[in-house]
Amino acid sequence: MQLTSYVLPKLRDVFFMALFFAVIGFGPRLLNVDGDLGRHITIGNYILDNGRIPTRDVFSHTMRGQPLTPHEWLADVFFALAHRLAGLEGVVWLCALLVALTFTLVMAQAYERSGLILLSLGMALWAAAASSLHFLARPHLWTMLFLALWTCGLETMRRGKPFRWYLLPLLMLVWANMHGAFIAGFVVWGAYVAGKWASGKFASMEAAEWERGNGWGALSAVGALSLGATFLNPAGWHLWETTFGFLRNRYLVSHTAEYLPPNFHDSSTWPFLGLVAFSVLLLAWARRRLPLSHAFLLSGWTAMGLYSTRNIPLYAIVSIPILTEAGKYAGSKWASSKFASEESLQVASGQVAGLQARLGATEDALKGAVWPAVFALLMGVALLSGARLDFGGRGNIFLPEVFPVQAADWLETHPQEGNVFNYFPWGGYLLYRFEGQLLVFIDGQTDFYGEHLTRQYEQVITLSDGWEDVLAEYDVTWALVPEDSRLVKALEERGWQVLYADETAVIVHE
Repeated sequence: MQLTSYVLPKLRDVFFMALFFAVIGFGPRLLNVDGDLGRHITIGNYILDNGRIPTRDVFSHTMRGQPLTPHEWLADVFFALAHRLAGLEGVVWLCALLVALTFTLVMAQAYERSGLILLSLGMALWAAAASSLHFLARPHLWTMLFLALWTCGLETMRRGKPFRWYLLPLLMLVWANMHGAFIAGFVVWGAYVAGKWASGKFASMEAAEWERGNGWGALSAVGALSLGATFLNPAGWHLWETTFGFLRNRYLVSHTAEYLPPNFHDSSTWPFLGLVAFSVLLLAWARRRLPLSHAFLLSGWTAMGLYSTRNIPLYAIVSIPILTEAGKYAGSKWASSKFASEESLQVASGQVAGLQARLGATEDALKGAVWPAVFALLMGVALLSGARLDFGGRGNIFLPEVFPVQAADWLETHPQEGNVFNYFPWGGYLLYRFEGQLLVFIDGQTDFYGEHLTRQYEQVITLSDGWEDVLAEYDVTWALVPEDSRLVKALEERGWQVLYADETAVIVHE
């Protein structure tokens, strides 16, 4: 059996490899839907080159020298390392690894709680589909993985199983330096605290589960030490100030697409909508009271997913193991219902149960993780060798119809003097392309640039009253904006000259 364990892949291995390959196939989408990747690589390179983490802005002419909270600095370093090793191919490979690890862990958790391998596989696929609208080359992929690990640890504590609880504060230490959404970990911790308190007060079975193993002492220590760990970052307590300051700013939040509620007229949100609807149906059919911690988690993250698109992947990661466990009881209730008395349904039910039993036995017998490791390594070698593994066959590049690639080519041989006004989504690309030497007007880091400058940018790009005063205030002498921007014509009318134009971008100079 030991040899067979390494020859036959587990279903979880197959799931990992399939999802890894799918993310690789959509590599250009990861790079081009969002404009922030260039900034992350640039900051990561700055840290690696200078041996220090910037706490003041060095990449814009509008905010240069102002205090900066580097809340994603460690993720930036990983992106920069991946880029140094294999260019944008390396970045896509890293993203594929993070996504595949996250949802394979979700599948493993679902199977551990339910014992139903087919249901766990299907639900994990559904979770990945619902989360795919946020599969982008950005630090939030680390939050997805860490949330899966964090929830797994707290659930292990709830069930009274042996667990080194001190690993969670260590995880939080890394998480807080990776991405600002580490706060999601405290939301989950709060749900478990509330569940433990409520279950103890009402003397439910959940209280007994907690008492078998980790009680209030371990749970409180996790919360207190994890909170303390969040202050071990380059900005100290300002990390919390930055995060909550942005979330409290209605203007900035309303102007950030991922923070808006999901648009259910967009097909990318349909897997999430279907999952929410299915959860209601499933829980109604199972007619089994959830552990209170699970009830708080499921209701809370459902509400947050409906409130903000950004939370949909986090909802999927937390909810799938809970729903899969509920599916176990719903299946048992269906099997004993009057509908199952018909011979055809009994035969079908028996066949599914038999297949499930055989697959489950095989899954439990196989050991190791050789297949996923070898597969990921082979994908990396193929990408390094120049193979185009994306489904469109264009390769992992910044697309010239999305970013000002050709305009940047021109600027390399025709550098412009003075300060630039740039299109907001292109700020990160310009930092990447010119290695931080071209100081931008603004980029995607709105939590740093703040409401005032963001409003000034919008004032200029929409030609609102006083837009010329903004350009004068920041001594702007040239602009790089989209080909169809009304700003180009307005500047030409004031004597500015078009120096370069293509189907994507226009460069105009005073």
